[in-house]
Amino acid sequence: MLDADSQRQTRPGAAEAPRGVVGGSVRERLAALRAELPAEELARMLAVVDGPARTPESLRDALSTRLMESFRCTSGRGTFGLLYELNSEHLLVQVAHCLRRYGSKSDPRDVLQEVFFNVYRYPHRFNAEREDAFRVWTAMIVRNTVLKHLRAQGRAGRHEVAFEDLSEQPETRVQRPEEGLADQEAQAECGRVYLTYLHLYLRFYSMLGPRERAAIHMVEVEELSYRSAADRLGIKLENLKMVIFRARRKIHRAMQSVFEGQPAECRPARDPRAMLAGEARESLTAGEEDDHGE
Repeated sequence: MLDADSQRQTRPGAAEAPRGVVGGSVRERLAALRAELPAEELARMLAVVDGPARTPESLRDALSTRLMESFRCTSGRGTFGLLYELNSEHLLVQVAHCLRRYGSKSDPRDVLQEVFFNVYRYPHRFNAEREDAFRVWTAMIVRNTVLKHLRAQGRAGRHEVAFEDLSEQPETRVQRPEEGLADQEAQAECGRVYLTYLHLYLRFYSMLGPRERAAIHMVEVEELSYRSAADRLGIKLENLKMVIFRARRKIHRAMQSVFEGQPAECRPARDPRAMLAGEARESLTAGEEDDHGE
């Protein structure tokens, strides 16, 4: 394990460097990136290294987040290389654990390369608001990459993938106050609209005839099959379908009239001249209304 600072012996409280860095101390490696990193960002990273004592994991989190943010802005190859050295060992353990969880015998190193390819490919999706942002973000990438890898195996070798524990990582997106207020208002409005629909439905349901109400209740509330409901009502199956169809249409037309600003009538008048033609069309349509699969 290498020191975070070449003068660590003179600073007893200095942080211990994370494992994985080769070819010099963390401070030396950062200094080698001077031409690639903005001066302000380099100073910020050195302040992390030279700051109060940290655990190796805490130092890796903070430094990796700053390196990833710099790579997002500059696409520096040296920056990405140091990011890889700092995190490859840590992420390899995660990949191996995830593969074992799903019973896969794939080589974790192969999947690790895919993980870092995705890190390299999608830096614009990184959000550095939290100090441990890189660790949380890469945990999600590891999980998604492993699942994608296993799905590819499943298409070729019929390997079943378990999808448990997909939400074990917490949501890290920070919601702005105005967004939270807008969400609350939208939820309240949705609740009011839903209650309006329920109120209207119950109002027009109560205006149906006794047999229509009974048929609707059996099919939509008790979830009986059409045949069972027909037997209980003592009518033919075809007649029950027609009763259900007409009852639903009456409620729909009445609610539509309300929302269009017209007087609502659950038993709308019909044109006598269209009676015969309408009955024929209803008979054809009623067969398609049987969503209980007779």
